[in-house]
This record gives sequence, C-alpha cells and structure tokens, in this order.
Amino acid sequence: MEDAPVALVTGTRKGLGKYLALQFLSRSYRVVGCSRQPAEWSHQGYQHVCADVGDEAQVRGLFKEVRKLGRLDVTVNNAGVASMNHSLLTPVDTVERIMRTNFQGTFLVSKESVKVMRKGKAGRIVNLSTIAVPMVLEGESIYAASKSAVETLTKVMSRELAGFGITVNAIGPTPIETDLIKGVPKDKIDAIIEHLAIKRLGKPEDVWNVLEFLIRPESDYVTGQVIYLGGA
Repeated sequence: MEDAPVALVTGTRKGLGKYLALQFLSRSYRVVGCSRQPAEWSHQGYQHVCADVGDEAQVRGLFKEVRKLGRLDVTVNNAGVASMNHSLLTPVDTVERIMRTNFQGTFLVSKESVKVMRKGKAGRIVNLSTIAVPMVLEGESIYAASKSAVETLTKVMSRELAGFGITVNAIGPTPIETDLIKGVPKDKIDAIIEHLAIKRLGKPEDVWNVLEFLIRPESDYVTGQVIYLGGA
C-alpha cells in the first residue's frame, strides 16, 4: 500500500467530490480529500483534512499531510461554490467568495501539487470548470467568470509544467444532481438541458469517464485541454 499511487481531491465532503474519491479508492489509490467541514463518510485508504482551499496557510497545512504519503500522482480541483444572480444584484462579498474558492483555490492547490509532483517527474492536474462558460448563461456571470479564469489558468500552466512531465486539463460538466444546483429553479435547469446536444442532467459517472482518461499514463500527450460534457 505504501507504493500505491496518491490522489488529492478537493471538496470531498459529499457530492461529486466524494464520488470521485471513492472511484480512486476502488482502484487502489491512497486518497487525501478536503473540505471546510469534516467529511460525512470514511474509507480505508482515505484521509480527510479540514481546509479552505482559498486560504494559503490552510492549503500548506493540507500539503503537510500529502507529503507524508511520499508522492502525489493526481490532483483534482473539484471544490467550488456557485451563486446565481443578475450582475447588478450581486454583492461584492459574493464575488470575492466565489473567486476565492473557485479560482484562487485551484491556483493554490495546483501550485503546491507541483512541488510534490516534480520529485516524481510526472503528474496529472485536472480542474473542474462548467458548461456555464461556453453557454454564457444569464445570472451566472461571476460563477462563469471564475471558471473562465480556471480554464485560462489550466492552459497557461499546461505550458509551464510540460517540462516537468505534468499535464493540466479541465472538465466542464453539465448540471449534476448535487447541492451545487439545489437552489437553482427547475425552469433554469430545464433551459440548460434543452440547449445541450444530449438532453439530460449529467451524472458523476460522466465526469469520471473523462477524468479516468486524462489521468492514464498513456494520456501524457494530452494537456491544456478543456472538455465540455453534454455537447454544450
């Protein structure tokens, strides 16, 4: 088990993050997960750290635990927050909260991940974006802007890290039945689904299918890509 690969997944208390962590565990990975609150589940081979990914000191504390495992093979920046509101009605503290978690959190976790991955001369960083970016959805200006920043970060870092054997890619899911969309009116979700080529809500399995491809050793020539699901 000490030689087993290590995956870090952020936002694993429940929902998609929990699902992805369990997929890694079922494939004999050692997994470190984090969220601001304690996890609602446990599993052999899984370690949960309470940490705010937007806080640099807490992220460094998270990586103290990661380093104890001796390696880091995959990082999945899944932690994210959303808010649906008209731009003119969005308070600045909401802007700061969304950017802090979605963009700054992805940056901080990726930066610390590279420090560990470089030692193994290989690694996979996969960031979670959203179809709200290409669909230019009304009411999601700040959320989409934060994920647009994540996509640009993905592309730039992919070039900066290629020489270290580290790939950086992003996945843009459609709405999935998680707490992230719990407060979104049904008519809004229905409108999004109607816009898609494949007219259904996304499933965690859809995300894992792409993620599993991106982290394969054979995918070392795939980097700087943003893959949207559902035909957005």
